[in-house]
Amino acid sequence: MAGFSIFPSVNELVSPGKRGFSGGEKVTVLKKGFDIKLEGAAPGNIDGSASANTFAMQPPNFRGIAPIPKVVVEIGDNVKAGDHLFFNKKTPDVKYVAPVSGEVVAINRGDRRSITEIVILADKQQQYRQLPAFDLGKSSREELANYLFDTGGWTLLRSRPFDTVAGMHDVPRDIFISTFDTAPLAPNLDIVVEGQGEAFQKGLDVLAKLTPGQVHLGLNAGGKKAPSPVFAEAKNVQKHWFSGKHPAGNVGIQIHHIAPITPSCTVWTLGVQEVIVLGKIFTEGRWNTERVVALTGAELDEPKYVRTLAGANVGELLKGNLSGDNVRLISGDVLSGQKKSAANFLNFFDDQLTVIEEGNYYEMFGWLLPSKPVPTVSKSIPSAALFPNTLYKGDTNMHGEKRAFVMTGEYESVLPMDIYPQHLMKAVLTNDYEKMEGLGIHELVEEDIALCEFVCTSKQPLQKILRTGLDMMNEQG
Repeated sequence: MAGFSIFPSVNELVSPGKRGFSGGEKVTVLKKGFDIKLEGAAPGNIDGSASANTFAMQPPNFRGIAPIPKVVVEIGDNVKAGDHLFFNKKTPDVKYVAPVSGEVVAINRGDRRSITEIVILADKQQQYRQLPAFDLGKSSREELANYLFDTGGWTLLRSRPFDTVAGMHDVPRDIFISTFDTAPLAPNLDIVVEGQGEAFQKGLDVLAKLTPGQVHLGLNAGGKKAPSPVFAEAKNVQKHWFSGKHPAGNVGIQIHHIAPITPSCTVWTLGVQEVIVLGKIFTEGRWNTERVVALTGAELDEPKYVRTLAGANVGELLKGNLSGDNVRLISGDVLSGQKKSAANFLNFFDDQLTVIEEGNYYEMFGWLLPSKPVPTVSKSIPSAALFPNTLYKGDTNMHGEKRAFVMTGEYESVLPMDIYPQHLMKAVLTNDYEKMEGLGIHELVEEDIALCEFVCTSKQPLQKILRTGLDMMNEQG
């Protein structure tokens, strides 16, 4: 344990919604939620020592495309960053492009010959496909869309409901971006956006032309410092201030409180780094997927921020930085990230790589003698009740097995949405389409209920259940 105190800090005594960052604008204070405080946060500087030599485009990262897309390169081909790699056979105009220049060294397949990875050994000196100039002010939305189809920019857009790649002919009601992340050990996006103001603003301008509605920007009113001026002074957007514990930074939570999703509408979402990549298509005339990634977790010798490119090899990023062998590598955060091996690659949209201890041990009478401090919402655990600011060394142990799915009200206590998640999960399990729609399944994706899964007494795989329900609804049209 580290960083605990019985006495509250000055920041805790001041209401998080009243720190003056919003300049008098309305602040949405979310009272439900829970912050999982773990050891291993990255300090606030970008380290240049970590690097990767191999990168991959992973078709499964782009939900909604076929398991076997049409690949237009072969092993041994040399590509430039931005060259076409594959496309979905149902939408052949939308191209998925290389994140780096180099030699295609592998095309890996999974179940039923699905394509899982197109691996590129990167050149030491990156080469870029030169993109044609585009005049945003003098072009129509249709011309802009066609330009993004070819350059790869369209693949940055994620559509809700269902969290899939945006449809070619879709026109979103609104577009939403969250400028802060409240997940455990999540990167500070103020650090990520430093020096990227021009590209970020250009990305916002592009998005504004793609929707007849608004581009909504969610800002953090509850931080210790004011948000980066890149966010606070952004133009051509509608700003909204939020304060609260996790999942206040989730874009889905923010959408719910700004303009909820209905079954009949479509909205798009992007992460901050995707907006920057989109902007660089226009400011640099190239597909530049450079991004800042937070290497986090208690099992790292040195948690840190690194600058790399999308789809970097996990083992190469972590080389020489692991404190042990019995560890879990996670692309993303501990709540909704994906398990990886050292030979795998960071998911395209992820800007965090987490390393925690494997919880492959058994606790005799652990339910009766909770002697080991663990992060929990339960006030019956002494460490949680007496030391709320304690940092924990988390692991993957579930502290119990799957049990009967009982009604407890736990989910509602941590989900700041007007939704009954437990009723919704049971509707999915019983294939009740009408109830699923009525209970708000269209407003949710996995990250929104990940905290519900963490607090679940019944140890139910809620994210998996939700994805099953979303896929069922999507197939029904």
